[in-house]
Amino acid sequence: MAIQLNNSVARAFAILKLFSDTRGIITAADLVRDLDLNAITAHRFLKTLEAEGALVLTSKGHYRLGYTLVDLGRRAEREDDLAPLLQPELDALSASVQEASMATLYQSGMVVCIARGLAPRSLSVDVRVGSRLEAYCTAHGKLWLAFLPKVERTRYLNSVVREPMTATTITNRDALLRELKAIAAQGYATNRGEREDGITAIAVPVLARDGTMVTGLSIFGPTSRIDDAILSASLTALQRAAKRAANRLYGRPT
Repeated sequence: MAIQLNNSVARAFAILKLFSDTRGIITAADLVRDLDLNAITAHRFLKTLEAEGALVLTSKGHYRLGYTLVDLGRRAEREDDLAPLLQPELDALSASVQEASMATLYQSGMVVCIARGLAPRSLSVDVRVGSRLEAYCTAHGKLWLAFLPKVERTRYLNSVVREPMTATTITNRDALLRELKAIAAQGYATNRGEREDGITAIAVPVLARDGTMVTGLSIFGPTSRIDDAILSASLTALQRAAKRAANRLYGRPT
């Protein structure tokens, strides 16, 4: 049976989604034009959202986002809350592909392992929770760089010295940018011995409803075991896991 949605709640979120990198202020006229609301309803929604702290009045009729949303966002993105939600997917991934898996966040130019799945093998590659890895030479790192806003990506490229970790590390800026462009287009990143010889990895993003990257999931292990066929199978498993993870975080799309 179809569930009837609350239109007022849906409209409130539609109003909040009007904000973007290029639109930091909204007015009732924006709601009338973009959401097809009448002027009275538009003003009522704006005043209600202001009363709840979601909006702040900057001048007569002009509103910006309020920090209530920032506080809620900080609670939602804490890694100690995120890791338990992702752990079942990592455990299932490692059991399915028979290799180690992990999830990461991006912090200050590094990727940080927040959860891992152990490979059911006597010999496997291990990355501990809390490990910090370079962004330019890892599957997770290149994935994060590909999905970062352009300003943040440029800041990273301008500030980080890209040392050659192995013979296959991409250190040239233009070559790395081409790699990141390809990753953004295809939706996954690979690492074939770019940080450590003999280690291969493939990673996919878990995306928010607006397309921003929330976390990354990967499968990794010895290059001697992970050939192209295993990489292809791992990519399929990762994409399915990322979709399930997004549903855990945001609920199933209606």
